[in-house]
Amino acid sequence: MVFKTNEDMNAKLIESGYLHSPLPLERENSLEQTGLTKQVLKQRVLCDMQDISGWTAEGIGTAAHDGEVTPLGHTALRLQLPTVMPNWPESQPDGDYVPFGHGVAVFNVKNEDWTEYNRVHFWLRPDCPGARTVNIALIYANDGAEKIPDAYNREGYHEVNLINRQWNECFLEIPNLPRDCITRIGFESAAFGKDRATGEYLRFDIGEITLQEVAEPEIDEGWLPGNNTIVYSMTGYFSKGGKTAIMRSDDENAAAFSLWDAENKKVYENSVKPVKSRLGDFNLLDFTDFEREGEYTLHCGKVSTQPFSVGEDIWTNSVWKVLNFIFCERCGCPVSEKHGSCHGDILAEHNGAALAFNGGWHDAGDMSQQTLQTGDVLYSLLELASKVKGQDTLLYKRLIEEAEWGLDFILKCRFGGGYRASSAGIVHWSDGFIGSYDDRPARAQNNSFDNFLYAVCESYAARILPDKMLCEKLKSVAAEDFDFAIEKFRKDGFGGLPFYWEHSYPTSESQEMAALAWAAGEMYVLTGEERYAAEAVNAINYVLECQCVNPVGEAKIEGFFYRNTDKKVIQHANHQSREQLYMQALKTLLIALPNHPSAAKWLEAVKRYGNYLKQAAAFTAPYGMLPAGLYRLDEVNDKESFNRQHLFAGENAQKDYIEQLKQGAAIDAEHYFKIFPVWFSFRGNSAVHLSMGKAAAICAGILNDRELSGIAAEQLYWVVGKNPFGQSLIYGEGYRYAEQAVYLPGTMTGQIPVGVQTKGNRDIPYWPQANNATYKEAWLTSAGKWFSLLAEMGD
Repeated sequence: MVFKTNEDMNAKLIESGYLHSPLPLERENSLEQTGLTKQVLKQRVLCDMQDISGWTAEGIGTAAHDGEVTPLGHTALRLQLPTVMPNWPESQPDGDYVPFGHGVAVFNVKNEDWTEYNRVHFWLRPDCPGARTVNIALIYANDGAEKIPDAYNREGYHEVNLINRQWNECFLEIPNLPRDCITRIGFESAAFGKDRATGEYLRFDIGEITLQEVAEPEIDEGWLPGNNTIVYSMTGYFSKGGKTAIMRSDDENAAAFSLWDAENKKVYENSVKPVKSRLGDFNLLDFTDFEREGEYTLHCGKVSTQPFSVGEDIWTNSVWKVLNFIFCERCGCPVSEKHGSCHGDILAEHNGAALAFNGGWHDAGDMSQQTLQTGDVLYSLLELASKVKGQDTLLYKRLIEEAEWGLDFILKCRFGGGYRASSAGIVHWSDGFIGSYDDRPARAQNNSFDNFLYAVCESYAARILPDKMLCEKLKSVAAEDFDFAIEKFRKDGFGGLPFYWEHSYPTSESQEMAALAWAAGEMYVLTGEERYAAEAVNAINYVLECQCVNPVGEAKIEGFFYRNTDKKVIQHANHQSREQLYMQALKTLLIALPNHPSAAKWLEAVKRYGNYLKQAAAFTAPYGMLPAGLYRLDEVNDKESFNRQHLFAGENAQKDYIEQLKQGAAIDAEHYFKIFPVWFSFRGNSAVHLSMGKAAAICAGILNDRELSGIAAEQLYWVVGKNPFGQSLIYGEGYRYAEQAVYLPGTMTGQIPVGVQTKGNRDIPYWPQANNATYKEAWLTSAGKWFSLLAEMGD
């Protein structure tokens, strides 16, 4: 794998000062822009704003008929609300993870049937002084056969990201949303507080709202692509390995396909292969045997694609873009055109000491902080920097610079004795004054699992960073954090739970032991001290006892891991995922202790897990996205484990768990294979399949296995367009990328969302245009997983 910045990207980087200000947004290739060109078959004006008698204001906002003149010549309805309030809302008086209030303008629709329409079109003009980020939510409710909002998918809420002080033409496609009895529609904005530049109020002029039927609405659920559509990796494909695209066509002439180069010359032709899988019937365009590097388009019948690349150096642009996203999420640091220095009054306290919990990177589209998440992303930056070093000096230096920003936060948060400031739920810009009412306390904890992973970050950084004096300090800090973790683990065992809101809350016993083994192995590599090798070997023995070695069902599925040695509950992830930990630990031990008597056993465990991933990949053919994996029917009965894995599962969790399992593939009477996780409140699978892709890449490197390398590559391809929706999930990379939920930082080139979800208890992909959390929220974890997988490719 090669990294080389091309001329076009380099010009943009120069303009940004090599990511010391954000990259520009390429809105022209977004789903929202291309969607405006669709043919409108019929339409009906819902409200032209000449009569506003059906509108009311709710919450902290006011609504009046005194807005600007709309593009269609009518006076707009104006919604206005303050940016901050003198106290928190009565519903959440402690201010935990809430804005200061909401202002809403609501239109009474009076139980209308909208089933003949598939799009809502509307005009909005924000006038928000000092606001670099402006968004408002379209809200709607249905009281028909299926209710909106619903319990799990948060339908009825669509965040619209806007350009300040101009009219924005907007729409929401609703082809599969229940709309047989619409009772209300409106717009809702939140008072998120004041950034350095923010003014006193938020003002939104609301123009005409029209119901439309458009030709070829977006596919938002299922496995079949849109008709006469090719779904493909929009970035491109590695020159070596599988290269396929998927098509659905009604064209009788689409029996063959071809590749055309940048000079508009046909360079390859092959037959379209009909493929039947458990997901449906597809047309497969397979050009695996074409390995010539360059830029190409696919053509089949009357359908063609946008240009994409074939080569080994195709991912560099995506790295710069995702790095831009990470940079824009900096906390405590001014980011030009985004925000000023922030959250210096969010304090963590322990044992009489206090520190400002700002630094590292914000969690997502909100302003929350997770120290361990910053640690995960820091490690991925260091991994990728090591990969890039010697190939692209500017990219290497910029990755190291961003990593050092995260590392500073990891070190800053140490109170001593194993305690660290660990997290805070924040969804506002605070006023910066310590002691005012809007301060939110950050949590502090001493958790063995977290400290093992901090020790990994610190020991790895100590080996590769160019700052030798810092490396000297990191070596001692890593040893301290490892010892704190061991001491805590020996005292509390697996009972030392993190706080409920921590991303490490679902951690299983087998994952903790994998983290211990990995940390000890890294410490042995750093120091050569035998005590670390002994700890690593002891811990990995527990991990291997958790691996399935007795095949399940007629499919003879094995190689996966259980949560502990009881082997009753299988290891899963449904939001945050660290599935790669098992293979990272084994890789470290195989490198550090290649002549150990157990090395053959470790290698066998890698082979066994690699075979499991091969079995898993077959369930999503011809797409290649790795599925969530195997589940047992009775896992729901283990309440302690179930409640740790699933936050806010709801009162129907047991019933819904069984129903979700039975939507998967039955392996035997007790086991089901799920494509998407069992999940309830937090949905979106980017972290899940990317972390499994990382594990596949590790196995591929150890075993020199091209099939596993191909499986890892397919996780990249899914993200950048080879999915049923034909959309890139990285904003600014590829084409047809949709807006994401970015409530406070605003849209950022390179942002990656939590990921594709499912509707209700189904086990098929669901990706509507409706933009809300969690599935469409831009998430730093996804960025870290992207980098970590790229860092492993080709090893």
